Amino acid sequence: MSKLFAVAEAAAVAGGRFALKAGRAVERVVIDSRQAGPGTLFVPLPGSRTDGHEHLLDALARGSAAVLVERRRWRRLAAVVGAEARQRGASVILVARPLAALQDLARFHLRRLKAVLRVGVTGSNGKTTTKELVAGMLAREAPTAATAGNLNSEIGLPLASFQVGPQHRYAVFEMGINRRGEMDVLAGIARPQAVLITNIGTAHIGPLGSQEGIAREKKRAFRGFNGRQKAFLFEGEPYYRYLARGVRGQVIPFGPKSTPGFEGSEDLGLDGTLIHWEGLRIRFPLFGHHNLLNALGALTLAVELGASRESVRGALEAAAALEGRSQILRGGPTVIQDCYNANPESMRRLLEFVKPLAWPGRKIAVLGSMLELGEATHEEHRLIGAEAARAGFDCLLLFGDEMAGAYEELRRSGYSGYAEWTADFASLRQQLRNLARPEDLVVLKGSRGMELERLVPEIRP
Repeated sequence: MSKLFAVAEAAAVAGGRFALKAGRAVERVVIDSRQAGPGTLFVPLPGSRTDGHEHLLDALARGSAAVLVERRRWRRLAAVVGAEARQRGASVILVARPLAALQDLARFHLRRLKAVLRVGVTGSNGKTTTKELVAGMLAREAPTAATAGNLNSEIGLPLASFQVGPQHRYAVFEMGINRRGEMDVLAGIARPQAVLITNIGTAHIGPLGSQEGIAREKKRAFRGFNGRQKAFLFEGEPYYRYLARGVRGQVIPFGPKSTPGFEGSEDLGLDGTLIHWEGLRIRFPLFGHHNLLNALGALTLAVELGASRESVRGALEAAAALEGRSQILRGGPTVIQDCYNANPESMRRLLEFVKPLAWPGRKIAVLGSMLELGEATHEEHRLIGAEAARAGFDCLLLFGDEMAGAYEELRRSGYSGYAEWTADFASLRQQLRNLARPEDLVVLKGSRGMELERLVPEIRP
């Protein structure tokens, strides 16, 4: 593996000083000691269950070339960690804040790669799918690095940055935020030359305060523009004018009316969409109008950056649902597993898709709580209850404390199907076991924290 940093260079960039110095170079950067090995720099970060400083010895034992340590902790750790590092021939670099050091290293690394064209994808819904589509199109043109999974946060994006090398022509970054100021950090690291905003919804509205606050933070993705960059916005976005105003660069709309060469589409239900573009008939396997918009956004951006018709077509036809996102599981009851995340917009889109869908058996929905909605929690769940009542489901199972309001609205609306609410997973599991039949369609939708994917083994052979 090629060298990322000389150890002295890493220390200088991170604003650190050596407690112990060895000569080994840094080839990889890791934050999980289980991924440590020869040539790694281990960055200890605080987590919800543990602190990375508790795993310094493990990282050293696995062969890390260097470890970062927060300065204020070194006096307590010096004897044990210092002895292990000395024995292993590893460097110890003391820094003020390991997370800031990680971000500084990523920023420095990308600055050196002047030939790489950097793309940022953000938005309340659809950013991971859109990022994958963009990367798939560009990768057919030239070597392309892309954010793995959803490494899109102030921790994830720096880690994704280290996967970009001089061999790449493009780098596609997903940029996700859940607090004020985070986009400044992400945009400051990636410095994207093209940014696509899928939409402005209510995901993470609790921490960000309002939909206007979300739009304001997403717009910060353009903060580093100097006139040569490109911003891609959905033509029907209610905040379009706000997002476009004052952008120092070219603003390019995408969507059914704006995407050049788009000639219409045919809904194929669970089998996806037939897209007519530039005289081509492209069978796009991801279902729903929302995924069509993701495809049009990706297509518009990729073509603007030079992707050919063949690259666009190949990537769209090869698209596959990501784990937990718009997955179709066939055999036994057919399952729509879309429970990687949920917010009011994505919940409504799924309900709207399923409503007209012809199905030989019953339609069953398991709807889990939508988290991080702040003061809007009760009202948004109530509204989802009203919409679920009209969505044509034979059975509705509502799960989570927040869904109690949805259940009340469901009953108030006069919904005549089978409906239950519970906050107990064991009860939910038993209810679904009793209900689901092989000919049924089962929809699983809820926030990541609800872990509705646990239900899949209970109802499929």
